[in-house]
Amino acid sequence: MANVDAIEQSTINEIVWKACDSLRGSVDPTEYKDYVLTMLFVKYLSDLWKERTEQYHERYNGDPVRIKRALDKERFVVPEQCTFEYIHSEAQKPNASVGELIDIALTTLEDTNRSKLENVFRSVSFNSESKLGETRDRNRRLKNVLTDFAELDLRPSRLTGNDIIGDAYEFLIAKFADSAGKKAGEFYTPSQISTLLAKLVAPKAGDRICDPTCGSGSLLIKVAKEIGSNDFSIYGQEMNGATWALCKMNMFLHEFDNADIRWGDTLNSPKLIEHDALMKFNVVVANPPFSLDKWGADSASSDKFNRFHRGVPPKSKGDFAFITHMVETTYEADGRVGVIVPHGVLFRGAAEGAIRKRFVEENVLEAVIGLPANLFFGTGIPAAILLFNKGKGDNTDVLFIDASKGYESGKNQNKLRPQDIDKIVETVNTFRMSPPFGGTEGGLGAVLIDKYAYRATVKDIAENDFNLNIPRYVDTFEEEEDIDIVATQQEIAELKSQLAEAENQMAGFLKELGF
Repeated sequence: MANVDAIEQSTINEIVWKACDSLRGSVDPTEYKDYVLTMLFVKYLSDLWKERTEQYHERYNGDPVRIKRALDKERFVVPEQCTFEYIHSEAQKPNASVGELIDIALTTLEDTNRSKLENVFRSVSFNSESKLGETRDRNRRLKNVLTDFAELDLRPSRLTGNDIIGDAYEFLIAKFADSAGKKAGEFYTPSQISTLLAKLVAPKAGDRICDPTCGSGSLLIKVAKEIGSNDFSIYGQEMNGATWALCKMNMFLHEFDNADIRWGDTLNSPKLIEHDALMKFNVVVANPPFSLDKWGADSASSDKFNRFHRGVPPKSKGDFAFITHMVETTYEADGRVGVIVPHGVLFRGAAEGAIRKRFVEENVLEAVIGLPANLFFGTGIPAAILLFNKGKGDNTDVLFIDASKGYESGKNQNKLRPQDIDKIVETVNTFRMSPPFGGTEGGLGAVLIDKYAYRATVKDIAENDFNLNIPRYVDTFEEEEDIDIVATQQEIAELKSQLAEAENQMAGFLKELGF
């Protein structure tokens, strides 16, 4: 029987987005997500704790010892002074320092759940004068935020779906990304692109999944959900401390409590280490920063993990540094990589050209997919997806797809439609299931879909000097339609007649006005 008091996803989204208005104008859009999302996390934990307490009180007839024993086994323990109700109540008292009250609650909550929440709240302070204004203004803004969240009842019994809080969190992250513009690319990959990448890497039960530049974790979550069961393990690393905290909370809200998310610089200080070597994964996905300058090239030649044996990428272009790291961290038998890159990665020469050649010759590059322009926050340039697969076997061909024309136009940003995603995925799957065209010494490849997909042999690619620019393989030339000369001349004559008539009318108007 349906819960008549259930709260809908849209209601939660609306109330929480309304809470953002209480901070808007006082805090930079790139930062107020840290406050609102943290408060959503605290409200959910508080309401969950409240309901569990009530349930155990009823189950154990008020026996305090048994109730405490049961609560101590919960995912999170929420002390009284950390509950939302306590914070909200204390904030209404005269002379209360609301920011300090919240900060103390966060510290206590973190200390009580150190194995899961250690350092998660270190990047946000609700008592910051530089971020939230002087004491009087800060108190007013934070009281308004608390009042907004007080409208929400997030007890599990009132929620209509298993992932409703996680979805609200994702909704807010997407909204913040839309508001934050260029900065958003540091923490969020648009949902439809995450969906596409998740389907392309084809995760399966038992897989280890990693994102070495995981941001807020949305891409990792999409890949994990693609499996359709809980038989997987998640790993990630994020350099920005505040974004790392968002990712940790995002994982908890999606009930991925065992996700191993590390804080640090993946290229210069990889943290996912196992037996003194880089940890290996079945699937590695990422939307790394495009063409990162000063990424650490000076120390790459002495990298203790020998990640750059194919060559050291340019100092001012870190794209292949991330790609190389990703490929090196996959299992030799079936490692799959999906990475979003700028088009320059496909054709730039010198060191990058040499690295591309090595990847093709090693037979790990599987597909090059060109995406439409203006899909990503903060940049209108088109990007591409590179797929690597260490399980290609005898198939040495490489698939090229020009998907740049399949999208829905938006006012500020374009989007991939479900049919666009399906076409790309179906084309890749067809390529994977069909036999190769003869290996390294074979002839030319073949068109799979006219003006959309081409199956290139190594010979094709070698003849192009290992340049992977998609127009070299997919013919995107559009023939002009035949022009009807007679009809065009008639149209021109008609337009000239209309122009002459308009000019005569204008001359008459001017004469009447005395000009």
